[in-house]
Amino acid sequence: MDYVTVDPKVHPLLFTFCTAGSFGVPIFFLLSSFLIVELLLREREQTGSVHIGSFYTRRILRIWPLYFLVFYGLVIIGHFLPGVAPTSHNAWWAFSLFTGNWYIMRYGWIAGPVDPLWSIAVEEQFYITIPVLTRLGGRKILIWVSVILLVISYIVSFYYARLVYHGESGQWVNSWFQFQFFAAGALLAIFLKSRVPNWPMIMRIFSFILALGCWLFAVAELDVKSYDGHPTVAGAMAGWLLVLTGSILFFLAVLGTPQKYIPKALVYLGRISFGLYMFHSLVFHLLFVSYPSLLKRIISTLHLPARSFPIGGILFTIGITIGLASLSYRFFERPFLRLKQRFTFVNSRPE
Repeated sequence: MDYVTVDPKVHPLLFTFCTAGSFGVPIFFLLSSFLIVELLLREREQTGSVHIGSFYTRRILRIWPLYFLVFYGLVIIGHFLPGVAPTSHNAWWAFSLFTGNWYIMRYGWIAGPVDPLWSIAVEEQFYITIPVLTRLGGRKILIWVSVILLVISYIVSFYYARLVYHGESGQWVNSWFQFQFFAAGALLAIFLKSRVPNWPMIMRIFSFILALGCWLFAVAELDVKSYDGHPTVAGAMAGWLLVLTGSILFFLAVLGTPQKYIPKALVYLGRISFGLYMFHSLVFHLLFVSYPSLLKRIISTLHLPARSFPIGGILFTIGITIGLASLSYRFFERPFLRLKQRFTFVNSRPE
């Protein structure tokens, strides 16, 4: 994949920016935790309890249909196209039981289109106990659990920073490491209490820039990365704290933004975001790895210069991914989402 690789010596700023892009996953974890915990707390306050069975049913209807469709679809395709899916039955079991991240940590990355599913496993693991804890103790117990998870996450970071290894350490897919972002989302939901920041746009823009600065500094100066990072112990502690701070600032910069500032296209992309995430790596793999010659022919047919191959290919990949996600949302996901409403006790939008 040399044609999409950024040389850090030639383009250091671009390399740092692209490397920091992987920190979008923590924002996804933080946002997901914030929304789920807020809804659970509102349900507890409005109904007097948390309906645990309904919570699990809602999560299953939202995540499982598309998750298993994509995963086992990739397994089938993998019989005809090597590199698309793992061939190990143990890997199939791991991803079927939402422990794929632990499998990757043990055996390494297994197949481009399947690898992103590790994050869904981490998310599902976090939500195993959250409704139970919310029902038992509400805000108080969630605060304690969140603080404990933050402490554990940085103990894990300390442990990995002291290791001597080559390549990847497995830290990025370790659930206990990633739980810091879920903890931050839960704490934000607890302390904001359905309120949203009423910040002027200039403050939101400043928060966004500051967040990006936190991420770039963590990568460039402290060697904190999602892969192949080798920070010192002090660098790991400070660097991941900067990544966490940046994730919170990004989230707050967007939370409560007046609707007039949000393009309708962006709102739509948010609606189909699960499909975008599930399909993007498959499309990228097919166009850049399995059939790069096909992509080059397409670029040539469109009469684009040869040097535009990486950029044109990425744009083509984005277009196909959006198309697949749109079809998935309209014809596959929406029936499950309508069914999900039958198990909903509070509106998902703040009143």
